[in-house]
Amino acid sequence: MGNVAVINADEFAQKVENDKELTLVDFYADWCGPCKMIAPVLEQLSETYSDQINIVKLDADAHPEVLAKYGVRGLPTLMIFKDGAPHATKVGAQPKSAIEEFVKEAI
Repeated sequence: MGNVAVINADEFAQKVENDKELTLVDFYADWCGPCKMIAPVLEQLSETYSDQINIVKLDADAHPEVLAKYGVRGLPTLMIFKDGAPHATKVGAQPKSAIEEFVKEAI
């Protein structure tokens, strides 16, 4: 997988909700074509911005309770967390330039 770690619900609480670091969460599913399309982009961005933002993935099918908590209704959903709270959200596959701009705006 590379630099983007797949986390579970317990790790989500620890690495996202209880962390002061800036974190982008990719809510995805293995069956989701658009999710697969943006995965390489997230890998590239995780390398480029590794000192400014953490990027992690959460399997929507395995952890529906997390999706419900944050109102995630479509996949992929990219959500940036600041100080453990949702800061910005993008839903659906986006071109690299749009995802990179989304990240830059949060940094």
